Amino acid sequence: MKPLYSENSIIRLRALEPEDLEMLYSWENDPSVWAISNTLAPFSRYTLEQYILDSQRDIYETKQLRLIIETRDGQAIGAVDLFDFDPFHQRAGVGILIHEPANRQKGYAIAALELIADYAEKVLGLHQVFANIGTNNTASIRLFEKAGFIHCGTKREWIRSAKSWIDELTFQKIFE
Repeated sequence: MKPLYSENSIIRLRALEPEDLEMLYSWENDPSVWAISNTLAPFSRYTLEQYILDSQRDIYETKQLRLIIETRDGQAIGAVDLFDFDPFHQRAGVGILIHEPANRQKGYAIAALELIADYAEKVLGLHQVFANIGTNNTASIRLFEKAGFIHCGTKREWIRSAKSWIDELTFQKIFE
């Protein structure tokens, strides 16, 4: 059994493991998700292997945390990240990927966001989490709004696409 960070009735969040290398290599090198992850070039296996090894270090040192999203039967379907972790200001960015379209719209992403927000608030003691989403990513906008994130700002013409500029929306979830 792989170590768990958190689970609910729908999914589990767990740490990266060395055996995740090929899966991570496939996900990170899928050009269909590069636009939402600000990726411009493929990752080597070596780079990802080092990333997995570094992921065992503390979030206070690396300022980031990636957890694998698994279904209750142990199928890895995506990842959720905390990044730009700032313990002084008690905030972190959050990003999420459900890789295969067949696994989307099944409640996995909202369940993962709820678990990572709970972890951020109760374990890390954060005051808030935030997300940056292009205006062309309507599925993610709906997801984060459903998860209780509030739109708090717009960065005009922030993301360059092949044909135009896209505004980027900032969403926050502030813990009471």
